[in-house]
Amino acid sequence: MIKLLSVAIVAALFLESHQTVHQRVPTPDRFKPKPHCDYPTHIQCWTDWFDRDDPSLHGDTESFVYHYLENLGKICFEPQDIEATTLSGLSVAAAGEVIFKNDVTSGFVCRNVDQPKNKKCSDYRVRFSCHPPFCGGGVCWSRWFDRDNPSGTGDWELLSNLRKEYPGKICEYPLYIEAVTTDTMTPAISTGENFYIFNPTQGFVCRNKDQRKGMCRDYKVRFGCPCKN
Repeated sequence: MIKLLSVAIVAALFLESHQTVHQRVPTPDRFKPKPHCDYPTHIQCWTDWFDRDDPSLHGDTESFVYHYLENLGKICFEPQDIEATTLSGLSVAAAGEVIFKNDVTSGFVCRNVDQPKNKKCSDYRVRFSCHPPFCGGGVCWSRWFDRDNPSGTGDWELLSNLRKEYPGKICEYPLYIEAVTTDTMTPAISTGENFYIFNPTQGFVCRNKDQRKGMCRDYKVRFGCPCKN
């Protein structure tokens, strides 16, 4: 059974990598790069989140090959990047676990045997970054921005200030905003801190006076923009 599955995977990848040469399997128009569009290098297109494995006896394995074959058309053949978080939203750094593999070629692998004190891996999910045309009319993400530190009144990552410091790097009408800590990439909503401003039209502000400990963590933000078609 394992041998047959391996043959099927190799065959599927072979056909995919050669289809532009032999033209046997036409590529849907929405997946083809559109040469007349400008896709800046600071824009990223991300797939949905995928979770096919649970942290069983050996750990949590989110193999790229299996995700690609089980979700044909939803993941590009050659991703540019991979992101993994726990199902609760913690980044790999925030979870603090030893990771065996985390790359676009292999996917993501957390092994129980690598964890200290017989600890088991958390349950992870992954998503992949593709060339912007793959997303069609979806959401593309800007790069991360960190212009302020919480040393004064707090951490101020206002959209108006970011536009002045990074002209042309943020779209005119952002649809979404994400904020994470700069050290562990922990989502802002998982830190338990209170936020004065947190929306895509204004940006992000964490004030020290609103926190129980009297000091905000240091955050960075990025904006979700409409993908150009």
